Amino acid sequence: MPVQAIAKGVRQSPRKVAVVADLVRGRSVNDALIILEHTPRRSAMAVKKVIQSASANADYNHGYKPATLRIVEISVTPGPRTKRYRPASRGVAMPYQKKSSHIKVIVDGELRPAKKSNQPSKTKNETKKTQPSEPVTKAAIKNKEKA
Repeated sequence: MPVQAIAKGVRQSPRKVAVVADLVRGRSVNDALIILEHTPRRSAMAVKKVIQSASANADYNHGYKPATLRIVEISVTPGPRTKRYRPASRGVAMPYQKKSSHIKVIVDGELRPAKKSNQPSKTKNETKKTQPSEPVTKAAIKNKEKA
């Protein structure tokens, strides 16, 4: 079962992020992280964070071996745009848009073998039942102090 991580609303143009995503598509997670560390683009850091998150999800939440993880799918889709205006000459306002993107990474690999417990599991019938102790009263406390 593949494991995913999504970063929404990354304040970078999806076209620029997609260029970096193309570099690591289909590679192993370890190779992808090394490539992204040496990629001189701002969007490399955002893509790297999402891949690390997907790797951590697979390792801690789903029990995958970290060394066997591969990037099955990486997609960059446009997010919401904030519309702004820049002042120009003659009192004109020129519109522009601040673009954002969503980055989705799906990884898959080998599952770790399930841990076997050393102690035999106890059923409800085998659990030790204790007798209720006598209630603590003032008289019981005085008797203990005297003894």
